[in-house]
Amino acid sequence: MRVTKLLLIYVISFNTVFAQENIENNDSYTAEKSYLELPKIEVIPIKETKTNRQYELYIKLPEGYSENNDIQYPVIYYTDAMWHVETVSGATEYIMENTILVGISWQKDILEDLKKERGAHVSRFRDYSVKKSTNAERQAKYQFGQASNHLDFIRNDVIKYIENNYRTNPDNRTYFGYSLGGEFGAYILLSQPDTFKNYILGSPSFGGDIPYFSELGSNTLLKRSGLNANVFITYGRLEKELGEHVEEFITILKNRNDKSLSLLPVVIEGSHQTAFPMTGVRGVTWLASLIKDGVENNKN
Repeated sequence: MRVTKLLLIYVISFNTVFAQENIENNDSYTAEKSYLELPKIEVIPIKETKTNRQYELYIKLPEGYSENNDIQYPVIYYTDAMWHVETVSGATEYIMENTILVGISWQKDILEDLKKERGAHVSRFRDYSVKKSTNAERQAKYQFGQASNHLDFIRNDVIKYIENNYRTNPDNRTYFGYSLGGEFGAYILLSQPDTFKNYILGSPSFGGDIPYFSELGSNTLLKRSGLNANVFITYGRLEKELGEHVEEFITILKNRNDKSLSLLPVVIEGSHQTAFPMTGVRGVTWLASLIKDGVENNKN
């Protein structure tokens, strides 16, 4: 038996070396590498009209979009596009293929010094946060608390561009955000809920911002009109402190006694990092159950 195993190892090793020699001696072989581009995803530059900041949209159209001219498609808008494009695209490919995906990038023309210091995602600290920092130096550098400006950009530039250029169903817009993007989604829900019909909020990083959201949720006018939204909200079981904040936010929503609000809280096994992919898959599955067939025909 040992002899057989040794012989097998020798054969495998010999074949590996032989194959490597063939590759190295093959004139058609090249050592230059290339990068895989995600198929069917268009990258469209877009400018924030108020500030002239440059962003990009990652747009994926469903199969048969160009042939089915009578169909209006639901749209999933998601932030942190570079991080989330593969998960959201993969989940919808199998679970909800008849939908348009729109990823919203971080600011592209951000200052190089900030990008080198914190990474290409540094603009999310400004765009997704709801409160300014009490540290004057950090506030001057990162400009926290501009969620309202970013929401204006999404409403007045992004959504208008998509709905003017693609066949969408304006009544079936969905927002997907995770971590700080999840907090930004919670802000949209309680400030201008009509922006989206459905909200997938994964592990929203509320931190010490819960009092702000409590005040936002008690808005009398908002209570009178209702949120008219479907909300799927998650956090990881290992996210102890974050989970407590999310539960407080869930209580804020429940205390509204809003019959126009459908709320599904889900605790996912794992940490902040490992809960993300399941939030994407389960969120899309939940969304698919809300939207029958995923499309609406203009003729009906």
